[in-house]
Amino acid sequence: MKAQPTLLSDRIVSIDVLRGAAVLGILIMNIQSFSMIGAAYINPTAYENFEGVNKLVWILSHVFADMKFMTIFSILFGAGVILFTERLKAKGINSIAVHYRRTLWLLLFGLAHAYLFWYGDILVAYAISAFWVVLLRNVKPRSLLIIGLLVFSIASFLYLLTGIGLPYMDEASKQGMLESWLPNAEMINNELAAYRGSWLQQMDKRVEDSLMMQTMLFFIQTGWRVGGLVLIGMALYKWGILSATKSNGFYFKLFAFCLIPGFAIVGYGVKTNLLTGFSMEYSFFLGSQFNYWGSLLVSVGYIAVVMLIVKSGILKIIIESLQAVGQMALTNYLVQTVICTTIFYGHGFGLYGFMERKEQVLIVFAIWVFQMIVSPLWLNYFKYGPFEWLWRSLTYWHFQPIKRA
Repeated sequence: MKAQPTLLSDRIVSIDVLRGAAVLGILIMNIQSFSMIGAAYINPTAYENFEGVNKLVWILSHVFADMKFMTIFSILFGAGVILFTERLKAKGINSIAVHYRRTLWLLLFGLAHAYLFWYGDILVAYAISAFWVVLLRNVKPRSLLIIGLLVFSIASFLYLLTGIGLPYMDEASKQGMLESWLPNAEMINNELAAYRGSWLQQMDKRVEDSLMMQTMLFFIQTGWRVGGLVLIGMALYKWGILSATKSNGFYFKLFAFCLIPGFAIVGYGVKTNLLTGFSMEYSFFLGSQFNYWGSLLVSVGYIAVVMLIVKSGILKIIIESLQAVGQMALTNYLVQTVICTTIFYGHGFGLYGFMERKEQVLIVFAIWVFQMIVSPLWLNYFKYGPFEWLWRSLTYWHFQPIKRA
């Protein structure tokens, strides 16, 4: 049987809504990478004013958003792997062959996104994870959860091990870490000049940053974190948690047991990092682990809240808008890059490094409103977002009909 894409009628509303919330939520943190030097993302004291409203914005974004929405996005990617392969298998199609073809195109999209537009791309990490997690698609959910948590913990172990070994490192290695945590004035000025330049002038710095993200950072953190979360997502989908099929009581318990402890852990991390003045020796290593683990609990708590809202039928207009945003998640993710690089980079308005955190919030809200309005309007006339259509067409080797009848 010839492979065909999933019918629109087969979509799971709760997963689309979650995906929509996640793709909007990740902009809360990504805006900092678009608009400020890279070090400011991990160390808020590395650049510009960290007092008053700016400090409050960082605290709120760190507690409620940092790693949380990317965690949900990664969990949903894992659910998507199971959904995709199961539906093709049910039709008697070689699901693995189509999955790998689909994943290869995602990898190429991610590479183009990173090297031509923005180094902070996450699609490459998803694609690399998709190449191997699919081999575990038939594993029982409990085992998937355990394996996922073990893989997820490797990055934490590596960070803690590096922190313990810091006093024994040579001075050159320690200085390199310090400069990535707290760059000097010359390094800051060079980064500002690079991204305030033309598209071609940005290329050397963008390639350098993308390579760092896809090599060193991938092997130390991103690869383990994403891979582990994708496996956890596969388990949660198999248990029916992501499709809103569990009872309200189940989701209330999930909310209570995950969201409250998660916020407590993240909040404690914020407190200790502030008390230590974001010293590299503490905050880069042990201090970062409270959010690393707490964000997983908070994210599952967020999922429980969304499932309860979807099941209740309240906030219908917002839910329908989020569902549309989620159906066009790839397009909306890439459009966020186009909008933000146009605002901040030199080939556009050149505001890189000029906008404080409190001002970045306005850009985030504006993009949210834009995408929550445009996505439903687009889907009134078309079946898929433009990049979803392109991805499907390349996956199935023929152009998919995009216009609604």
